[in-house]
Amino acid sequence: MKALIVEGGAMRGIFSAGILDAFIEHNYFDFDWFIGVSAGASNVAAYLGRQQGRNYRVYTDYCRRPQFKQWRRFLRGGDLIDIDWLWDITERELPMGLAHMEDRADKLLVVTTCAQTGDAHYLTPMEGELFQLIKASGTMPFAYRGKVNLRGRQWFDGGVADSIPVEEAYRRGAREILILRSNPASYRKKPYGLKRLFPLLLRQYPGIARRLQKRHSDYNRALDFIHTPPADCRIHQICPPEDFSADQFTTDTGILHNAYLDGFRSGLQWLQNPAF
Repeated sequence: MKALIVEGGAMRGIFSAGILDAFIEHNYFDFDWFIGVSAGASNVAAYLGRQQGRNYRVYTDYCRRPQFKQWRRFLRGGDLIDIDWLWDITERELPMGLAHMEDRADKLLVVTTCAQTGDAHYLTPMEGELFQLIKASGTMPFAYRGKVNLRGRQWFDGGVADSIPVEEAYRRGAREILILRSNPASYRKKPYGLKRLFPLLLRQYPGIARRLQKRHSDYNRALDFIHTPPADCRIHQICPPEDFSADQFTTDTGILHNAYLDGFRSGLQWLQNPAF
């Protein structure tokens, strides 16, 4: 079985959006599982909906508008990132192509983190819940003060518990795995500098606090699995270049456009000689 995994990374996700647009252009959907985390979940949904260019517009237009990110609002007790506004306006003006997803919806996995336990969950959307599920996967602790509830639980960003769900893909039977990364290949995650404050800042969510404190080790364990996979598994990754300048909060249109082009070209390069 073949699996496609798309990492999150907020605005860095424009790189994987470029890769997936190249895949759409060449009708490349040769996977049995499609797994998205945080921003990667939105990118996968647009890919399965065959909406080339949709998420380029989301990153370079909607995510740059002041209604989406406001430090002043955050310092006054509101949201740094207004996910509700983003989803409401993009679904009105750039609705996802759900009709094209029907034949693959049961192969889509959206990674979320349970607010109560801090555990990762890998959910296939049921009818009518795709948007809420993707929103849940991108709900970052601290940045969004609202609650996303679904299936009787509250959820946070899937990247909190499993940023690169390569081991889960393997457990589900995938033996050929392509990962679209949001960081250069040499990247290793470091511990958060303020991780000792997480239990205080997240008193309501001790499971999330514990998970964030060890997120770097979870992330780097996934990287170790990628570099030394089991003998019966082949893993490939498409990574941004080492001088990749986009970060989580980049709003510079030139940087975002170049990051998208880097991704698009990388997607075309993969298509010239797919490894499996």
